[in-house]
Formats: sequence, structure tokens, C-alpha cells
Amino acid sequence: MSALDAACASLFTVGFHGAAPSPEVRELVRRGVGGVILFARNVESAAQVAGLTGALKREAGRPLLLSVDQEGGRVMRLRERHGFTELPAMRALGARGDEALARQAGALLGRELRAVGIDLDYAPVVDVDTNPENPVIGDRAFSADPAVVGRLGAALAQGLQSQGVAACAKHFPGHGDTSQDSHRDLPRLTHELPRLRSVELPPFAALARAGVASVMTAHVVFSALDRDRPATMSPAVLRLLREECGFHGPVISDDLEMKAVAEHFPLAEAVVASVNAGVDVILVCHRPGVQHAAIDALRAAVERGHISRERLQEAQARAAVLRRWAGPPPDADALAGVLRTPEHLALAARLPADGPGQDPTARHV
Repeated sequence: MSALDAACASLFTVGFHGAAPSPEVRELVRRGVGGVILFARNVESAAQVAGLTGALKREAGRPLLLSVDQEGGRVMRLRERHGFTELPAMRALGARGDEALARQAGALLGRELRAVGIDLDYAPVVDVDTNPENPVIGDRAFSADPAVVGRLGAALAQGLQSQGVAACAKHFPGHGDTSQDSHRDLPRLTHELPRLRSVELPPFAALARAGVASVMTAHVVFSALDRDRPATMSPAVLRLLREECGFHGPVISDDLEMKAVAEHFPLAEAVVASVNAGVDVILVCHRPGVQHAAIDALRAAVERGHISRERLQEAQARAAVLRRWAGPPPDADALAGVLRTPEHLALAARLPADGPGQDPTARHV
């Protein structure tokens, strides 16, 4: 395996099927992927998750970033039935408007994730809930008020990171006003820049000031800025993150296997355009054939000069900064003193319930 191939592989985070490391994900780890994302399909119990993350980290023999969607509400991979504390959707925190409570909720999530060897939580959602018909965000957002979203999102991210788990503000530059789900369609918004500056961008700027570890892009076309490409693939849109929101850390793509991308752009085009737009870490969450093909496409683009060596090195450096959050294999014997403690349950009880403990959005990131 060449040094270039390993460098390209290091920009990818991949998913797999099963409760133990599959042969396919082991091969991808040997190839050099930088991270692995867990879904509900990988979870049976807290002890099993700790064993799984430990096995993957030992297989890698290097910093390997383990990640998950643990937002609260309907998007939680690790649930009460697995031995974890469940929190309601972030709308419940937004209704309370209490920064200290949001910070405590983030710390709770961080403690439980760190205990089972997870290094990065794709949370908080800092989309602004401006469209009651939105099929994918809704109660995952804190509020329809950008200031509340920024204030509480920053507090939750700081709570997470206080426990050694990286936070991720999503979905830049904002998925809150769409009427389509990017898992199934390619949403388009016509918002002009003044609207983005007043509604969608302020929460991301607040999270940048608060020191959030990463930001995830949205597979949404903002046609006033780029008529042809979603934010993930658009230099014009991602420049707003750097130049207007002041975030200079690692940018993570939403999953390139989502239909918003996969049904509208060839894989190689999506990979190349994303990296050239400014994405540093690429999620490819489901199929090993697609994951290997994506790495191949990135390597070929660098070899042909379609992605510069300088841009590859920049992305590598940012991805390496994110991997500094990667911890050692967890101590499975210590879980009882961390998960579902009386303090955690008391904190969860301070927030209103948001319905049955289900995860209908099993593919969400």
C-alpha cells in the first residue's frame, strides 16, 4: 500500500454492519481509514459496544476515531435498553433555555460515550427550526431563534468536550428550513446571503467561538450561492464557514451515500468536489465497495492533479487534529460506575419526555 493511498484513506470515516468488527471494516482499517462510525445496527449492549470499540482501536494500532450520532430524542444510537441514559430531543432543552442545563446534558453524553470508547459525537444540531414542515430536523433543533440555538448549542458542545469527546456542529450552513429530507432527496433553498447571515449562520459562528471541534456540512443546494452543487461540494458555501463564521478546524461531510448526493452525482465527482470545496473528513457509511471506490477516487484525483497535494496535506492536517480526540480502548469493567448513574437519571428527569424510545432515523448523521 502506497503512502499516497494511506494518506487518502486517512480522510475517510466508514460504517459497517454487525456487532463485532467485520472482515470488511478490518480491511478498511488496515488500509488506513481515519475513523469508524457506529449505528444502531452495531449496538447490542454497553459492554458489547466497549468491546467493539476496543477491538477496532487495537486492530488499528494507531489513533482511530470512533464516532456516533447521540443527539437525544429520536436520534440516539445508544439507548436505555442498551444500558445508557436517554435524553429527550434538543427542543426540550431549547424550551428550558438554560445554558447550564445544556452544558450538563452535554457532559452526561460525553461521560457515557467516553466510557465505551467513542471519541466523536455528531452533535449538536445547530440548524434553526424555521420550517414546521421540515421532515428531518424539527425537534432535533433547539429553537426557531438563532440566538437560542447558538447559546445552547455552544453550551452542549462545551459539555461534551469537557469529558474528552469531540462535538460536531451540524448541518452547515443550515438544514432547518428545508421541506425535504436529504437522505431521500436533494433539498434546494433560495435564501440570499442576508437571510443566511441573520438566521442560519449565527449559530455556527457561536459554536466556532466556543471552540467546537468540528462542523458537518449539509447536502442542501443554496441556489443563490451555487445553483448546481450542495453545500458539501460547494466552495462558495464552505467559504462562509471559514470567512464569515470564523471556523478553521476540520469540516466533515454528511454521508456521501445519502440520496441527495448518490442519486445526483457520480461518486468520484462527489469525492473530488467535496475535498476541493474544503471538506477534510468524508463519511461513507454503509457499503464497503463504495468506501474503497471513494478512497480510490481521491487517490486518482491527486495523482492526476485534480486535487492538489497542498489541499490533500491541508485536509490531512485538519483530520489529524480531529484524531487527537481518539482515546485508548475503554475499560469495560468500569461501565457500571458511569452509565445510568443516579445523577444522570436525575438530570434526564429534569427535561420533559419526548415520546417512546425509538430511533426511526436509523441512517441519520
